[in-house]
Amino acid sequence: MSDTSRLPVSGLLALAMTGFIAIMTETLPAGLLPQISSGLGVSASMTGQMVTLYALGSLVAAIPLTVATRGWRRRRALLASVLGFLLFNTLTTFSTDYSLTLVARFFAGASAGLAWGLIAGYARRMVEPALQGKAMTLAMIGTPLALSLGVPLGTWFGSLVGWRTAFGLMSAMTLLLTVWILLKVPDFPGESRQKQRSLYQVWQLPGVRSVLWVIFTWITAHNILYTYIVPFLARSGLAGQVDKMLLLFGLSAMLGIGLTGWLVDRWLRRTVLSSLVLFALTCLAFGGLGASASVLYLGIFVWGLTFGGAATLLQTASADAAGDSADIAQSMIVVAWNLAIAGGGIAGGVLLKTQGVSSFPWVMLLLLVLSLAIVLRAKNNGFTPGSRMAESTEKADC
Repeated sequence: MSDTSRLPVSGLLALAMTGFIAIMTETLPAGLLPQISSGLGVSASMTGQMVTLYALGSLVAAIPLTVATRGWRRRRALLASVLGFLLFNTLTTFSTDYSLTLVARFFAGASAGLAWGLIAGYARRMVEPALQGKAMTLAMIGTPLALSLGVPLGTWFGSLVGWRTAFGLMSAMTLLLTVWILLKVPDFPGESRQKQRSLYQVWQLPGVRSVLWVIFTWITAHNILYTYIVPFLARSGLAGQVDKMLLLFGLSAMLGIGLTGWLVDRWLRRTVLSSLVLFALTCLAFGGLGASASVLYLGIFVWGLTFGGAATLLQTASADAAGDSADIAQSMIVVAWNLAIAGGGIAGGVLLKTQGVSSFPWVMLLLLVLSLAIVLRAKNNGFTPGSRMAESTEKADC
């Protein structure tokens, strides 16, 4: 039996590494588009569908796979997702057929869908209730690390040694991660049949839908700007500084993760509200003063700061609301998050074509106001650490 009174750092970092590999597997083709296009003998636009098929696999498979494996022992389910990365990244490494590569990418995405449905709940079970927010923060740190450091390093490495070697390295990392999980991640039983709720019953739990709606509005607002950051900055003549802006965003997001880990266990709802308010004020500044370089730099720093802890905050709120059905609720988050990414891309594209980038801040502001209204209305049904506090009380009474 593991000691849950302190953070099991090594085990939580293994979960973080799982997320790191999931993000790297998803985004690596985008940075190596010309090399992969040449290697497979297809156009750049066709090569870009490798990212699309991965996202589609996550979207389609997250809920069914999580439901199908909820009775499995947790380490077995986690290893199944990790071995999926190993198998399908290896297949991508050696495939010379475009169609086979797309199949591999779809199933790699399905592996990610299962992984994202497991990581948050797994981290929470490894510690006592009072440490669950910190545990989730550490377990989720792989995502911003992959986005801010892993993707540019992977692109650089792939350009030196070839895209197939880059995917082969991902497989080697996954093999090492499998050993790491076996050695350092404790095992837990799956959900007993007596406690298993249907998908509809989890959807009906107080607070679950509120969290999902906040995810959809918040992440859609984020992705409108993130997806079209180049044309947005070009309006102010800063298109050549996109790399610096994204680096600033990544560093501030890391800071946001650290702050979230410190705040989430005590002030979940206040931190969510503060993040949304600061992001909304940033949108207001972008709308009114977006031509100023200093406003843009400051705004992107604040934007990254508020977004860095979003995954931890929203997954904590979801898991608190869902209780024993947290893994199913987390799989719903995967779907909502991916729909928001797609929604942000579509909405931003339409706005760019019809209204121009000057409309971005105002549409984002509207979405964030909706998010704030949902959180405020959900005061007694979501975004409160009720389940963890109750569990702590029960333990104290024993």
